Amino acid sequence: MSAHARIAAITNRIVERSKPTRERYLERLRAAASKGVNRSVLGCANLAHGFAVCSPAEKDALAGDRVPNLGIITAYNDMLSAHQPFETYPAIIREAAAQAGGIAQVAGGVPAMCDGVTQGQPGMELSLFSRDLIAMAAGVGLSHNMFDAALFLGVCDKIVPGLMIAALSFGHLPSIFIPAGPMTTGLANDEKSRVRQLFAEGKVGRAELLEAESKSYHGPGTCTFYGTANSNQMLMEIMGFHMPGSSFINPGTPLREALTREAAKRALAITALGNEFTPAGEMIDERSIVNGVVGLHATGGSTNHTMHLVAMARAGGIVLTWQDIAELSELVPLLARVYPNGLADVNHFQAAGGMGFLIKELLKQGLVHDDVRTVFGHGLQAYTVDAQLGDNGAVVRQPSPEKSHDPKVLASIETPFQANGGLKMLRGNLGKAVIKISAVKPERHIIEAPAVIFHSQQELQDAFKEGKLNRDFIAVVRFQGPKANGMPELHKLTPPLGVLQDRGFRVALLTDGRMSGASGKVPAAIHVTPEAVDGGPIARIKDGDIIRLDAIRGTLEVLVDAADMAEREPVTIDLSDNEFGMGRELFAPFRHAVGPSDQGASVLFHAH
Repeated sequence: MSAHARIAAITNRIVERSKPTRERYLERLRAAASKGVNRSVLGCANLAHGFAVCSPAEKDALAGDRVPNLGIITAYNDMLSAHQPFETYPAIIREAAAQAGGIAQVAGGVPAMCDGVTQGQPGMELSLFSRDLIAMAAGVGLSHNMFDAALFLGVCDKIVPGLMIAALSFGHLPSIFIPAGPMTTGLANDEKSRVRQLFAEGKVGRAELLEAESKSYHGPGTCTFYGTANSNQMLMEIMGFHMPGSSFINPGTPLREALTREAAKRALAITALGNEFTPAGEMIDERSIVNGVVGLHATGGSTNHTMHLVAMARAGGIVLTWQDIAELSELVPLLARVYPNGLADVNHFQAAGGMGFLIKELLKQGLVHDDVRTVFGHGLQAYTVDAQLGDNGAVVRQPSPEKSHDPKVLASIETPFQANGGLKMLRGNLGKAVIKISAVKPERHIIEAPAVIFHSQQELQDAFKEGKLNRDFIAVVRFQGPKANGMPELHKLTPPLGVLQDRGFRVALLTDGRMSGASGKVPAAIHVTPEAVDGGPIARIKDGDIIRLDAIRGTLEVLVDAADMAEREPVTIDLSDNEFGMGRELFAPFRHAVGPSDQGASVLFHAH
């Protein structure tokens, strides 16, 4: 069976599996859409509150049903580089909407935290849960029932998935996501990584490390490596929520502003008041979700999306599984080499041909569905373009290049970097897990070594500094799952494990926590489920047990007699230190209600 046919078969399987939930979802969506323009159902006092600060002309327009009103949900704050550019967007959007005969209002703000700031800190234990909180906060903003379409301003790790869950929860409304773009290129990512490893070894001090980090993260925009934030932007474009070619244009440029204005005007055109009504929940279907997974594999994207995509799909009544993701990985070649999967950053990816070239190559072999709806219209072919600034200041689009401008960064479908995607699923007597292999050398795709048990990042770092880890081993870092402590990212483990690997030792990581889009050269079986706090097999591993991680066969096994394993009592530990401080007490209901990793690690719904 051809790849095209197998992708169609997987898509059809998702359709069949999702029928009960998808049909109920669409029934609710269509019932909401049939009520017409939202303001028509508001009482006079309600409406007066809703447009109290508007101009007399805007009040007159909003009093009727003839002028569309855009609701802006913004993740703006001026501490975080990726979201700081959004400060000026509402004014730009309001002006563009007025020029096109519409109105725009900021409907609400959502939190936007940065995993880069909170790595290794107590606040990191709020990060994953912030996704569902963001969906709720966006829902509060849109609940005023004043809007004909929604514009979502968000970029980073949990923000975009949370906003997409909200967009699909309000699926009767058209929605467009407007990005801010990546910061310009700073210190090369491989040099930043080198300095981090030197610091871990004690060969450079904090001053040298801070200088390197500051040169890497130096201005407005997303971090330039290919982590969750930039994987989000890829997903929004390949799934049709962005205007074509808009994902990776730098902040503060005329083209960036032109794309923002264009998105506002397009949102007005796709409301129920126009002729191209495109409700988000109808637009995003099983084919769109499969396109997102394919894009993730083709670019070696963030492991976080093995959870986020499951939760995002579920918000639209679509049941996506890790098995679907795993099977798609075997069909989709790796076409992008962006750090940590290569030396380039996302600006180099954009210069090589960007999303337009990537989508064009995937379409060549039918690896993505062309017959989808997008905010731009029908068909993914419209996204095989390069967005540019025209002489009149508007956006113009040229066909994407026939050949990559840099084949070391962005490959053709005929000459991929590897035959399968960057993500794989692992199964075995330890449960299920995810591994990102696109940055792992082939000779390290299989690691068999004794377990060394840790219950925190700090324990491993201390053991490394004391010289206790100069050997082959698999670090088992457990009680890091969503129920235990909110499933923080464990980036602090990367430098010491990278140092040990560079010294020639065969090392790997096994954890019920996360490593995210920055998962790099060390083999890491992550998102292990069932997690330790649920008594999963990971809680039965002992120091010295031989573990075999085989990313080729897709297996994860502890080589212990099954009867012996069954007789062991799962280890339990005191988790009270995770329950207070830096807001963690506020998230106790989330820890109690959260579902497992393979079902999206969500408090809102579980994919059954």
